[in-house]
Amino acid sequence: MQSSVIIEKKVLKIINPTKKDRGKLESVIQELKNQVNKEINNRKLPISIKLVGSTAKDTYVKNNLDIDLFLLFPSSFSKQDIAKISLSIGKIILKNTKESYAEHPYLKGFLEGYKVEIVPCYRIENASQKLSAVDRTPLHTEYIKNHLNESQKNEVRLLKQFLNGIGCYGAEAEIEGFSGYLCEILILKFRSFINFIQNASNWKIGEKLSLSEEDIISFDTPLTFIDPVDNERNVASALSVMKFKLFVNACKKYLENPIITFFFPNNVHPWSLKKIKNEIQKQNSLYVGVVFSKPEIIDENLYPQIRKAVRSIWNACERYGFKIYDVPFYLDDIEKKIFIIIITKKESLSKTYIHIGPPIKLKENIKNFVAKWEEETYVVKKPYEENGRMFVEIERDYTEIKDFLKDRVGKLSMGKHLGKFVGGNYQIIGFDCLLNENLKVFWTGYLDKKMSWER
Repeated sequence: MQSSVIIEKKVLKIINPTKKDRGKLESVIQELKNQVNKEINNRKLPISIKLVGSTAKDTYVKNNLDIDLFLLFPSSFSKQDIAKISLSIGKIILKNTKESYAEHPYLKGFLEGYKVEIVPCYRIENASQKLSAVDRTPLHTEYIKNHLNESQKNEVRLLKQFLNGIGCYGAEAEIEGFSGYLCEILILKFRSFINFIQNASNWKIGEKLSLSEEDIISFDTPLTFIDPVDNERNVASALSVMKFKLFVNACKKYLENPIITFFFPNNVHPWSLKKIKNEIQKQNSLYVGVVFSKPEIIDENLYPQIRKAVRSIWNACERYGFKIYDVPFYLDDIEKKIFIIIITKKESLSKTYIHIGPPIKLKENIKNFVAKWEEETYVVKKPYEENGRMFVEIERDYTEIKDFLKDRVGKLSMGKHLGKFVGGNYQIIGFDCLLNENLKVFWTGYLDKKMSWER
């Protein structure tokens, strides 16, 4: 078994930018600044620009970086105006642009092959002056530049690549993982990648961290790390319980057997549809899909609403009596469809079920219970007493989960945009229809149960 030191040196050779890489990047950044300043001057705007993020802090990973340029506005401008101005500037300079949202719209695009984000914010001196969440970002950049030493920059790169390899890098809604800034302050806290991994391998849900000695504000999140530039903010707020557990497990496994696939996992080699079908048939489970078209909304809105839809469907099914094992989802970007897959017992529900009433000693409750159920047409066996309690036997509306989903999905809470979009525009499909060429990688990853570094 190779030592972690050998593995980490190999990784750094791959991810560290060369002198040539740095020269090209710096040239493009300067070109971007020149073009943006030209637009600012032409419009006679009282705004300044600031390079932020990993390129400004020199913590970026080769071939996986964004150039983040912030436009700093005086507080006299409205949020609508700063968004409108920055979008119009960005659209002149960048190619293949796409609007995103972080309290107010900002622009993503490309310049000379590099991903670029042009983001408006307000010019502030400290976090207490912030008017929007992104106003802190330039302060984050300055903090890291002033506190992270040269050797620790490579430790940050190792951590970012490790997180990327295990699927935990990124605070965006799709990932629900670790942001770049969180990686940087974690290295400030633990000094090196391996020290951090050793510490994190013992973490439990509810871990609390800070760079200061002050009391830590309590947040209802699996990990809390207080922002050194804003002590009311949790930098780890985006991290989900699932990704927290995945990360802690990966730390333990890496310490047991440090291999390069933690940093650079092999691609999933999709099984044939026949093998996928055979694996499913070995299980005593029923697979049912809810399928609808993917709405044209930004990912930051889309993913939380899909997860809300998953919870709504899962809870509704279980409340009705269906035993649910899991409800994964998959976005098919080729067909622009969303698949929510309900995995349940093969057996149908019974035609009737027993509803439990109050204890017989609660006379008033008994009276109301009997009055409610005595004349209901779908009552199979009227209220009766057994072992000191009242019961009633009721006929079910649905014994098959497909029928239940067909009638109920459109009425469930799915979030502001998704609920309106889905309405009655969805299909309930069986497993044969879920055996789809576009879903082969998803099914393989779901069924083989292997972690990314094990492949």
